[in-house]
Amino acid sequence: MKSVWKFHWLYFYFIFVQQQVRGLWPSSNSSAIQLLGVLQNTTDTTDIKSWYYQTRAMFYSAILLSHQYNLTVGGEYFDWRLVSTRGNAINALHVTCETISTSNIVGIVGPAISRESHVLASFTENIDIPIISYGATDPELSDRKTYPSFYRTVPSDNHAALAMAKVFLRFNWTTCIIIYQNDAFGTGGAKALSNAFTDSNITVTETMIFDMATSTIRGNLKGTLTRSLARIVIVWTDTSYATSILQNALEADVVGPLFTWILGTDVPLTAFDKIWHDRLVGILSISPVVGNMANAPINQTLLNDAYNIWQKYEPESFPGATNVDYYASFTFDATWALIQSFTQLCSGNNLSSCISFTNTSFCFDRRALSIHSIFDIINTNTFLGVTGPVQFSTNTTDRANGTYYVVKNVQRFSDTLNHVPVLVSTGSADWTTHTQKNSIIWPGQSLTVPTGYASIQGVTLRIAVIETAPFTMWKEYTDQYGDKKKKLVGYALDLIDRLREKMGFIANITLLSNNVTYNSLPDLVANDQFDMIVGDITILAARREIVSFSESIFDNKLRIIIRKKTPEDYGRLAFLEPFPTILWIVIMLVILWSAFLLYFYEVRHAEFKNKSMIARMGMSIWFAIGTLIGYGVDFHAKTAPGRILTIGIYVVSVVLIAAYQATLTAKLTLSQSQDFISGIDDIKNGKVSYNRIGILTGTSIEGYFLREITGGSRNYYPLTSKEDMYEKLLNKVIDVSIMDSGVVEYATSAIYCDLTLIGAGFDHSSFGIIYPKKWLYEQILDVTVLSFRESNVFNELQRKWFQATICAHESKASDPTDLSFTSIADLFAVFGVLSLLSILVYIGFLMHTRYRPTIIVTCNIPIQTPPATPAPSLSCSDHISLVPSHRRT
Repeated sequence: MKSVWKFHWLYFYFIFVQQQVRGLWPSSNSSAIQLLGVLQNTTDTTDIKSWYYQTRAMFYSAILLSHQYNLTVGGEYFDWRLVSTRGNAINALHVTCETISTSNIVGIVGPAISRESHVLASFTENIDIPIISYGATDPELSDRKTYPSFYRTVPSDNHAALAMAKVFLRFNWTTCIIIYQNDAFGTGGAKALSNAFTDSNITVTETMIFDMATSTIRGNLKGTLTRSLARIVIVWTDTSYATSILQNALEADVVGPLFTWILGTDVPLTAFDKIWHDRLVGILSISPVVGNMANAPINQTLLNDAYNIWQKYEPESFPGATNVDYYASFTFDATWALIQSFTQLCSGNNLSSCISFTNTSFCFDRRALSIHSIFDIINTNTFLGVTGPVQFSTNTTDRANGTYYVVKNVQRFSDTLNHVPVLVSTGSADWTTHTQKNSIIWPGQSLTVPTGYASIQGVTLRIAVIETAPFTMWKEYTDQYGDKKKKLVGYALDLIDRLREKMGFIANITLLSNNVTYNSLPDLVANDQFDMIVGDITILAARREIVSFSESIFDNKLRIIIRKKTPEDYGRLAFLEPFPTILWIVIMLVILWSAFLLYFYEVRHAEFKNKSMIARMGMSIWFAIGTLIGYGVDFHAKTAPGRILTIGIYVVSVVLIAAYQATLTAKLTLSQSQDFISGIDDIKNGKVSYNRIGILTGTSIEGYFLREITGGSRNYYPLTSKEDMYEKLLNKVIDVSIMDSGVVEYATSAIYCDLTLIGAGFDHSSFGIIYPKKWLYEQILDVTVLSFRESNVFNELQRKWFQATICAHESKASDPTDLSFTSIADLFAVFGVLSLLSILVYIGFLMHTRYRPTIIVTCNIPIQTPPATPAPSLSCSDHISLVPSHRRT
């Protein structure tokens, strides 16, 4: 019984309120010319200041004001008929058709909804009457050929999308999420936004649909938003749906400091409980407004007269001049445009001579006759309305000017929330600060503009690194207690520290095992084992299919690494290499032949006469050698044949010495300045056997070698690690290897001084940081890496870690023309042997002289005094004695 009484009470309350609001307006059945208002009703009929009652009041006021201004059609004042719709297009067609069947409708004001406008615009084309919408914004309705009888005073969503894109550009936002309702207004708006954002390089990371039938969002709102890269959420729905979506978002804890919401309409803030007020602060809304909100001219006199009529007949629904809904003003201008045009249509004629109606009750056949020219009048009619200049054209259904938008910011004042205007835009102009100069309060009560992407502040990231000098390597240090410890250092570790300081995350660093290949690194991130991997990781297309890469952290190229030349590489008898063996044999024969001839030519020479045969042969050889090398000897050929032979030897000497000197110098200097290969082209041309070339498997280098060198054949020497490469080179297992420039440039200058690089770099590439696809923090990471490049952070790190000089200090670079001692060491060995031989000969000579017998002759020689006489002859006795040569006599 209680429920019955409750039902009756609600029924009588509804009737009372409806009569209270409707009963004061004049009757609308006295004229033969009527305009039909198709207005969207709201479910809350108790709020007499709601959107519906405001649009209705301005529709009535425009027609009553035409009476006040004495505007008629053939002497007949305008009258109205009104129908209410609730968003169903077929229902809107039904009530419209029903009203037209029993009335003299010459034009329609409305509807407010795009999905209803598509149907009614086609219907009015069929019955040849104009329809002007005050709220339908779907961009597809702009097509004049498709909808020749349709007009609208509210701007198209194409203008709204452009205005939205300019908001993003103003605040440097680059990503967003769009939630839209599944009808013509929602899909058309989402499409317009996507097009405008694409032109402005703004990325729509996610789109979600609000299902109007179930009044729910398809999918997981919280999951989608929290996993998205973007933190700007756009809601493109009707007011009632936007309110529902926002309530769901509040309950899911995705409204507030982490997310910035932008609505395409103003939602009633009183619909939310006060517990949500702090979270609602910072929400933005973008909506079309009237001209005076953007300091543009409007017809203030017309507006004041309309307000006066409204307050006269329905003061209880008038919210105050500053609180009138903008769509109510668009309704007035739509109605006034029809009044102005029809007044001109029948100017100076009576009604029956310019307008008549078919005598039928079927709406599709009932129409006003002889009014087709009304479209030309509307297209050329211009007036200053209450929203701004109103003008249409034959090319589009949109108004030619009078397009204004405002950005409102939800702010808290004491215990209430208000939509505060902060930015305005006129036509295609950029956003400017509103005349009230209100500051924007962002989510979280902040005055700092949000970044627009997910914040990484305080988030723990699992970061993997690869042990490769100088990117990541161990370093020993002594702690404060004097204990020896090790820590990871390097280019990658310093970069992680710089990123951590800039972005504010917490780094949990893991050193990967040496048996992990580079090609397997993307899988570690894709399988959620790590959030990032930092190191010498080449950015490749195949890897990008699995994971994402940051901007370049190191500009890389490939280099060829080989062993430096060692003393053994030059040969033990390098000084003999200028002449071939056959030439040395010929030279020896020339020496022996010359010595043989000289022995016979100079046998009677004083130097040879008293010498033994062996001594004479030695002197002949000495003469031939001394003359041949240009040194000369301490005696000369006395005979003519000997002198001729000397000339021959000297001629041979001049040529041989010059040739030897030039050839020896060239060979020794070139042997130090040239390697056995000069670059990658020598490898491609097969100068080095492929099985003597070491390639690190599972890397981008292996891919290059297979692609560019062997054509897919794996006939190279496989290496398992960089340390394996260095070991195999030093142990002469391989002769050549290919490696990333950053790695080997450091290794050959700081660690492996016996290895060197040859040729120019090739196959230029970049190293990047690996992170998951659609990673939350992609945007901030890329922005930070780019800022590092612009501020020369990478150059600083390279100077610190790649300009090592340890090997340079150990072995200063020599001039390529310098001769190596090793290459001619055996020359000095020969000299040493000859010196030793000379010492042995000298010792033998001394020994021979000491023990050789000497004959002593004792004579009695009388000595006489002058006068001088001829010397006496020596007379010796028969006494002869043998004494050793060392005795004094």
